[in-house]
Amino acid sequence: MPALHELVTALAAPWVVLSPRSGQLTGAGAEGVYARDRRILSRLSVTIDGQDPLPVHVDEVDAATHQYVALVEGLGDTRHDPTVMLYRTRTVDSDGLTERITLVNRSRATIECRLDVALGTDLAGTAAVRSGAAAELPELTPVADLEWESDETRVRVAADPGVSATPRLEPGEEFTLTLRVTADFPKSSTGFTIEPPADRTPYAVGLSCDDRRVERWWNRSLEDLQALQLAVGDDRYLGAGPPWYLTLFGRDSLISSGMLIPVDPGLAAGTLRALAAWQGTKVDPESAEQPGKIPHELRAEVADHGGGLVLPAAYYGTHDATQLWIITLHKAWRWGLPAEEFLPNLRGALNWMREYADPDDDGFLEYVDESGHGLANQGWKDSADAVQWPDGTLATAPIALCEVQGYAYSAAIKGAELLEAHGESGDEWRAWAAALQERFRSAFWVDGYPAIALDGAKNPVAGRASNMGHLLGTGLLDADEEQTVADGLAGADLNSGFGLRTLSTAMTRFNPLGYHTGSVWPHDTAMTIQGLYASGHAAVASSYAEGLIRAAEAFDYRLPELYGGRGTGEESSPTPYPLSCRPQAWAAASAVAVVVAALGIEPDVPGETLVVNPGESPWRALEVSGLRLGGETLSLRLDADGLTVLEAPQNAAMRANADNAR
Repeated sequence: MPALHELVTALAAPWVVLSPRSGQLTGAGAEGVYARDRRILSRLSVTIDGQDPLPVHVDEVDAATHQYVALVEGLGDTRHDPTVMLYRTRTVDSDGLTERITLVNRSRATIECRLDVALGTDLAGTAAVRSGAAAELPELTPVADLEWESDETRVRVAADPGVSATPRLEPGEEFTLTLRVTADFPKSSTGFTIEPPADRTPYAVGLSCDDRRVERWWNRSLEDLQALQLAVGDDRYLGAGPPWYLTLFGRDSLISSGMLIPVDPGLAAGTLRALAAWQGTKVDPESAEQPGKIPHELRAEVADHGGGLVLPAAYYGTHDATQLWIITLHKAWRWGLPAEEFLPNLRGALNWMREYADPDDDGFLEYVDESGHGLANQGWKDSADAVQWPDGTLATAPIALCEVQGYAYSAAIKGAELLEAHGESGDEWRAWAAALQERFRSAFWVDGYPAIALDGAKNPVAGRASNMGHLLGTGLLDADEEQTVADGLAGADLNSGFGLRTLSTAMTRFNPLGYHTGSVWPHDTAMTIQGLYASGHAAVASSYAEGLIRAAEAFDYRLPELYGGRGTGEESSPTPYPLSCRPQAWAAASAVAVVVAALGIEPDVPGETLVVNPGESPWRALEVSGLRLGGETLSLRLDADGLTVLEAPQNAAMRANADNAR
């Protein structure tokens, strides 16, 4: 699989460029221009008199625009100062890529040279690039001048004045060549297409903090989240991460949009609608579709990831997205989203938990891949070795993950509340949740902590992992149990100092660069931070928040999908994970999740209440302005004098509640 960690990413979804720091796209590894699950260009390089310029700098102007600076050797003055430079300003937008290539003569002499731009493409699918299969593909032969076509995808490049030129520049003069790359795409076999949003309005939510690292993390994250937006009609959602996952995912898009509700409630509404439109209606083992089930991912075509993993264009192999859909709907409703239109989908999602999520009727939600070509694990840790015993033995299916039970409990309680608020009874689901809670208590606890899962023989899979952090705040655990989990999370075997390790260092197969077996995922840490604050364990939450801030600083405030879990005891900055997407939606959204959780903001717009109960945090002064609440704004300041509500909704009851929080 091609590495990503050394590449620079320019992004305006669905278009993205992954480039080495030279700016030269050579077709090696994952380099290229991508859009809609295709590599649009694999080669885009510039030479001067047949030689590569010497790269000296990359300026990442914003998420979509980068400038590559190189010096041209052999031209200009012969002294040590560079006098002939090449500047490449590369910008992606919703419809393509523009690159301005500017040769500047700052020498004392006239120069003349040949400038050539080399272009090529294999039009490989992103799954083929990721699996390495694309390395065997030849470059396509152009079907016309600067045009290539394969499988009904047609790429066009316009070059002004052309792809070759022989500029003659007097001292102080410059020459510019401009490229514009666009593409036409085939119709989707499923009807789902990866489209850009109608606009990308910058977020107007501001943050200031005595720790400037938090400000930088917040600002860059919001910039990346704006660039990651895609849409189905008018409904916006976040593509999970470029280049492999730049489409609609159930779990990823829900978690990300849920974290961002205080900043962008419309994003959650769009995500809920987009996924509800694909809610399952039939039983299909090939795609894992079931009535009421929310899909795992949607693409325009089948994705062959190699190694026998072949996912249909509409794939439903997730055992948590349905619960997360309910949880996200409830949170959005509490923050002011009208929920009436979603009630039929809510009933279907709840029914899926009861009728289909528990195939052996033992009272727990468990999964098994029935297709033979789908995901073996169907929680967020979906790699083949994600669920294992302390000695490294893999758990056998069907598998009931602990956090899936927590999500189900939370979804049942929140679903009941939504039904009751709209004139229906929620008693059935409250009783269902209470029964699940008792079963969980008797079956999952092992060696003083919740097991990762129950295996196919209903044995609790021992071994401390980050999974238990997702139980906090769901309501599944009582206060004593939450204390036990918080104490476990505070241990050095899980807390790396840069975030929460996915697997304890005490496990035999702990690997700091294991995808789900020792690495650190920012969203995993952030969700645990949310649960720690919600359950009253602010000190542990604050420790993990500080770890994410350290990691953000190390990655220039653009947190990757995941990174190494060696920890601060062994390294001063985290080791990159080579295949990690950067930026990535739920990693970027974690900045908002951590800040809102630390402030303890808990609104209930339908109930006309607002609770703000800050917990211990790593910073001394924090101000957030312009949070969205019920169509109005909420602004807060937290400092040595306590909490001050600077702006709150005009609703009298909520205003009075906010005033009491001063």
